[in-house]
Amino acid sequence: MSKQTLPKWFKGELYEEGAVVRNRFSGEEYELNNIELSMYDFVMGAAIITEMGMTNPSYVKELKKGLDWFRKNNVEAYMTLLD
Repeated sequence: MSKQTLPKWFKGELYEEGAVVRNRFSGEEYELNNIELSMYDFVMGAAIITEMGMTNPSYVKELKKGLDWFRKNNVEAYMTLLD
């Protein structure tokens, strides 16, 4: 298993610990490590900003990059929490 790392473009906070996260629509839960949780919160923040109508191209681009990171690094978490 390869060690996950956050990409250079990531501008969020790197958490020290992971946590169990619940899908806001389905209620399904998934345990994320600290790196995945950091990216998850970053993605959710970008998603909320775009849902509020702030469709700044940089927010949309970062949201897509974060989703792509999840698809590459933990497809099961992506399918449970973000799909």
